[in-house]
Amino acid sequence: MMTFLLIALGVALVCSCMGFKRFVWFLSIGYALAVAGIGVFSLVYGGINGMLTAGLIIGLIVLTLYGLRLAVFIFYRETKNAGYKKVLDKKVGKEPPVFVKVTVWILCGILYVCQTAGLHFRMMNGKADDACLYAGIAIMLIGAVIEALADIQKTAQKKAHPDMVANEGLFKMCRCPNYFGEILVWTGVTVSGINSLANVWQWIAVIFGYVCIVYVMYDGAKRLEKGHESRYGTKPEYRAYADHTPILVPLIPWYHINKIEK
Repeated sequence: MMTFLLIALGVALVCSCMGFKRFVWFLSIGYALAVAGIGVFSLVYGGINGMLTAGLIIGLIVLTLYGLRLAVFIFYRETKNAGYKKVLDKKVGKEPPVFVKVTVWILCGILYVCQTAGLHFRMMNGKADDACLYAGIAIMLIGAVIEALADIQKTAQKKAHPDMVANEGLFKMCRCPNYFGEILVWTGVTVSGINSLANVWQWIAVIFGYVCIVYVMYDGAKRLEKGHESRYGTKPEYRAYADHTPILVPLIPWYHINKIEK
């Protein structure tokens, strides 16, 4: 088990090391590539050691494709989308010192191993395929599809109407369907392995990874809302949309994270 975890951490660190060139990449492109890398490594390690089941193969392939799709999208958005690149440059600011980058790099690597732990702990513990695994995979797939469609729809809507937030398609369901989709993906990963955990340390790792990514999505929605309010808050069209569309979870009447001055 320890050998697997150390190698998985090494894979995550290698896949996210481009953050030394640009700090934000530890948390964006590097994050997505680390998820895909851990998925590929788990497939290879499990295959060599005879640990894979049909369900695990499906789950790990879904995880890998999810990471790769997200990495391609983020790379395109940050290098080809001039408008987004300009906003990102303002947000990022000056690059931090090397020792800060090293610390964040290592912590992110540990987090990415914990996030994916539901699947690879299940594999290492030799748990047979069951309803819990397949329910988790189904949730992962739904979340991945929602996030991918939301990214596509937002890109198209912002291109057509750069002076307004995306508010059509999945964005009628909630204002951050991409974040909601990502939460579903990691909920699925957690559910897939929740009945296979062997000790308290595995529980701590899985819960830590899940709580952290949910908080990251919550914080992302909070910062996004703050930016939208500063740019569009006085527009009647935005006000009508934001005040009547859930911020993060569909059908839940939670409309604002920040305090809104009206």
